Amino acid sequence: MEENTRIQLKQLLQQEVVLATGCTEPGAVALCVAKACSLLGCDPERICLRLSKNVFKNAMGVGIPGSGMIGLPIAVAMAVTHGDPDRGLEVLTMTQAQVEDAKRWLADNAHRIDIGVKETDEKLYIECTVRCGQFNATAIIAHRHTQFVFLSRKEDGKNEEVVLSEQPEKAAPHSDLRPSTSDLELTTRMVYEYATTAPIEELEFINETACYNDAASQWGRSGAGLHTGVLLMQHAGNDLIHNVVARTVAASDARMDGCPLPVYSNSGSGNQGITCTLPPYYYGTMKGCDSEHVTRALVLSHLMSIYVKGGIGRLSALCGIVNASIGVAAAMVYLNGGGYREVCFAIKNMINTLAGMVCDGAKPSCALKMASGVYSAYVCSLLATEGHVVDSTDGLSEDCVDCSIRNLGRLGKEGMCETDDCILDIMTHKTL
Repeated sequence: MEENTRIQLKQLLQQEVVLATGCTEPGAVALCVAKACSLLGCDPERICLRLSKNVFKNAMGVGIPGSGMIGLPIAVAMAVTHGDPDRGLEVLTMTQAQVEDAKRWLADNAHRIDIGVKETDEKLYIECTVRCGQFNATAIIAHRHTQFVFLSRKEDGKNEEVVLSEQPEKAAPHSDLRPSTSDLELTTRMVYEYATTAPIEELEFINETACYNDAASQWGRSGAGLHTGVLLMQHAGNDLIHNVVARTVAASDARMDGCPLPVYSNSGSGNQGITCTLPPYYYGTMKGCDSEHVTRALVLSHLMSIYVKGGIGRLSALCGIVNASIGVAAAMVYLNGGGYREVCFAIKNMINTLAGMVCDGAKPSCALKMASGVYSAYVCSLLATEGHVVDSTDGLSEDCVDCSIRNLGRLGKEGMCETDDCILDIMTHKTL
């Protein structure tokens, strides 16, 4: 593989595999609020948020780090009182004293916050306008969780001061996850060759994902969220895959419950980052694989997930565990001694297994979807390693693995738009 291609692939990994504290949608909303407040320069009297439906549904029922509370109001309060926009998706990393300060602010000022859905074709869209006296400021994030596309400040009776105004970064038709300065088009072969042949010293940065995400798993194993990891651990015994799944979903239990520890995310999702990281890490180490194989498996898992996610879109009605667990299946094949052919088999097996899993918002029960994804990855990888693959006439599968991936992307990006609307309508009209 050419050195320039390797450089671009590493850049893509470093761009899409980043630290995030708490669920990335509330984190991105908090980032937008913090930025708008910094432009305003004083305590806002009114905070108006308008969110795309995908952001809205992913922020409704998830725990906010360190607060013991769920939903956007506390995230907004934390952003107003102590939010630093320079911290990106770690904006919600705060001391307990700062969190308590935010709770007090919310108790007195909840009426200042107005949150609603924005009718927009952009799947990821966050618009925050804050006002104090005769001044108001606006910040807009679109396309990526940290990508500001509009910033302005205005005094009544005067012209608006536009600080930033640009179109969201436009993606190639096949992907919205790509190195921002390149024309690189990913393929399964390219991902596999990079992960398995690049000089190991160029890949070792990925090992940090295991350190951070394992810490979240250990937090979850003490009891958090839906307690999925704790209960599975109690019944895992010495079984390899049961232990892998239990330890993995414990990290999701922690994160969805508001664990204050940051995790490495993938493609803008902490749960996808956990899924791409912990199963290859635990599976490889428990099997006794050497450190180089574990490192390469982590790269294969993360980069394959990024590739698959690119065709689906950053936010979709298709659950992100689908693409993340495809990456896991590829990594498990590699750790079991399989090659490129078997990796392709595993991907096609997975596409015909989890294609219908919907995203109905970020919440504690995401741990259950994660368990389903990892168990499926294990089964599909075993079949692939033994040379078994779904027929090309089955469902979304074709002889060409990249065509199969594109079919999955089409389902997620085009075919499930009405599903997205239906899910949001159900979630916003439930009797609680």
